[in-house]
Amino acid sequence: MERRDFLRTGVGLSLLTGVAPFWGGLDTLVANNNTQKTDLAAVRGGEPEEMFDKAMEALGGLDKFISKGQSVLVKPNIGWDAPPERAANTNPKLVGHIVKRCYEVGASEVNVFDKTCNKWDRCYSNSQIEKYVKQAGGTMVPGNTESYYKEVKVPAGKSLKSVKVHNLVQSSDVFINVPVLKHHASTKLSLGMKNLMGVIWDRKFYHSNDLHQCIADFISFRKPDLTIIDGYNMMTKNGPRGVSTADVVNLKALIASTDIVATDAAATKMFGLEPDDVGHIKIAHQMGLGNKNLQELNIHRIKI
Repeated sequence: MERRDFLRTGVGLSLLTGVAPFWGGLDTLVANNNTQKTDLAAVRGGEPEEMFDKAMEALGGLDKFISKGQSVLVKPNIGWDAPPERAANTNPKLVGHIVKRCYEVGASEVNVFDKTCNKWDRCYSNSQIEKYVKQAGGTMVPGNTESYYKEVKVPAGKSLKSVKVHNLVQSSDVFINVPVLKHHASTKLSLGMKNLMGVIWDRKFYHSNDLHQCIADFISFRKPDLTIIDGYNMMTKNGPRGVSTADVVNLKALIASTDIVATDAAATKMFGLEPDDVGHIKIAHQMGLGNKNLQELNIHRIKI
């Protein structure tokens, strides 16, 4: 999308005004120092691989999250039979690079999967995620069969009391969530918490039993150890499927944190929204599952 065309649209204007105050024109956030840990890293201006490395450096290194010999689950968005340029799925270069880095810090195995909306093998292939994961030595695991899922209780859930969850979520030592930032017709945005609908079997239950509450309820069962939001290419409308590259802007951004609520809250700013504009962010904060109040966080801003 040409910049002049992007500016003509209302969403383009709101995105640009939303990005400016969040990034603030600073290379790093004031008050990030040796005595204060970084709660969230926000990187802009580079390629996916470089932005990930910068974010991990700010958070203390990937080896802070993965010990030698541990198994890792990487959960991108691979829901749609669409090429990378439509930004319906997570950037394949980012996913492959994360797999590579996991092995470099000593992971014994790295598995990648999603319960896709379109035919799973076509989604894996045409998103190019399968290609980059295999090149990095990772394993693509199907999510299309109910036998892969086991029912678990969600004791803190208000609408979601139990749910069938993919066995890798339950068995992996480390869980890395890698959603793509995009528009979504049902929830306004698809972010970190929304991406976890791809690890459960029955998504229809969510849609018929208070979608936003169910999304928030799930993370009371298991939060990812790390959430990386891919904002390299961002779908501004017609999500979540994505129908045209005309709906995509090359934002070149990435957000990373151990707090999935904080990452989602920060990502709303890049779309020109506020955290409370997305129902499940507000609910998860109220449930004590994370912090949406960005002013209370130590954010490391990095511009490449």
